[in-house]
Amino acid sequence: EKSEIISKVYLSLLPSDLATYGRDAKALLKELQSQNERMFLVTFLVLNTGKTEQELETNVFQAVSIAQKHNCELCRLDFQQEQGLMSSLPLADCQIEIQRGLTTSSTAIFVPFTTQELFDNGKESLYYGLNALSNNLIMVDRKKLKNPNGLILGTPGSGKSFSAKREICNAFLVTDDDIIICDPECEYAPLVERLHGQVIHISPASTQYINPMDINSNYSEEDNPLALKADFVLSLCELVVGGKEGLQPVEKTVIDRCVHVIYRKYFENPTPENMPLLEDLYNALLTQDEPEARHVAAALEIYVKGSLNIFNHHTNVDINNRIVCFDIKQLGKQLKKLGMLIVQDAVWGRVTANRSAGKSTRYYADEFHLLLKEEQTAAYSVEIWKRFRKWGGIPTALTQNVKDLLASPEVSNIFENSDFVYMLNQANGDRQILAKQLNISPHQLSYVTHSGEGEGLLFFGNVILPFVDHFPKDLELYRILTTRLSEVAEAQKHE
Repeated sequence: EKSEIISKVYLSLLPSDLATYGRDAKALLKELQSQNERMFLVTFLVLNTGKTEQELETNVFQAVSIAQKHNCELCRLDFQQEQGLMSSLPLADCQIEIQRGLTTSSTAIFVPFTTQELFDNGKESLYYGLNALSNNLIMVDRKKLKNPNGLILGTPGSGKSFSAKREICNAFLVTDDDIIICDPECEYAPLVERLHGQVIHISPASTQYINPMDINSNYSEEDNPLALKADFVLSLCELVVGGKEGLQPVEKTVIDRCVHVIYRKYFENPTPENMPLLEDLYNALLTQDEPEARHVAAALEIYVKGSLNIFNHHTNVDINNRIVCFDIKQLGKQLKKLGMLIVQDAVWGRVTANRSAGKSTRYYADEFHLLLKEEQTAAYSVEIWKRFRKWGGIPTALTQNVKDLLASPEVSNIFENSDFVYMLNQANGDRQILAKQLNISPHQLSYVTHSGEGEGLLFFGNVILPFVDHFPKDLELYRILTTRLSEVAEAQKHE
């Protein structure tokens, strides 16, 4: 009892910091003995760099300030700068003899064991930026997903088109896939021309033509490709005739009847000259007895004999080039909807032809919200997202707002059938939708909140990763890819 009283007296005489260290030592001993902890000697180095001495001093000051905010002290390695640099390099040679004892839990904080990585070293894996957490490469192959369909989402100026062009470049160089682009804003032509692809300018003043009646023997997985082509022609006529109720049953019947008539000659002798035109459908409708047939023919007349007859010609461009861009910017308001539907059908024809050759086809649709505005093009887009996978197609849509993809239950299937979502900076309302749809945590959402160009989140299968992709601006490829007006004008000056 006497010795206990003496020890308490001595303890009361100890300085407070020494008493604190004593308690900490006891707690540490308890952890080592009963909580399966081990003791590690750790050397923690912070490497500061700067282009100038002033910038370096500023960076050091900022690092010291951040450490002080967290009750830590950074000591400058005076007269040991070279040893500090060599110790920071991945050479497994620590030349600094300053060590701190830490337990297993404390040491583990400095090593990102839990960092998720996306790296596939397959021969067709493409680069999608750096992992923002570990700075490791993100290399993946979309073909290995259950559903390779993709979306690139972001506010204007966040880098959607640039990201799509990056993937197009990589896919062109790494894979043998065919690439088709629907370009409503004439942004992809410089890249496609540099890759010796085919840019098809579709406009009333253009002399490049696409025949909407083109068909191939692989157009449908059924034995009768004409049935699926008739469905497309019905959608085209429905867009032409207009009206809230669309085509009447009798009108659908006579159109279907005429479609079978006008393709008879081609299937008997499948040569390009025998491919029917829109005018053949118009003439066949006029020979029918039903007044509904003449009503549809009257609606078609402006597209056959009138000023909007751009789609009443045989195809005269190379749509079989490995990379094809459909530039529909110059199509007027009356033709744009029709043009987008015809481009989608041309894409479908290419995908079906490639399937029989065992080849994949990548399809990029920029300004995708334009396709979702009309019932016919929206329905066709939904079909593409549902069926392309079986045919070796890899569709990718670029759009600004996620809300457009949830406009109706049918259109929302596009979102649900996409296992690849490349998210750049998002508007507030869109962030909440994405968080709910993809189960994104609040911390992960911070990577698409007021983020810079080429920064965001990648949803790949069931993995969500933050990425950074800062492309060097001094390369010629950057001048080809960029769509920023000032940079495009500067590039044109140099040319």
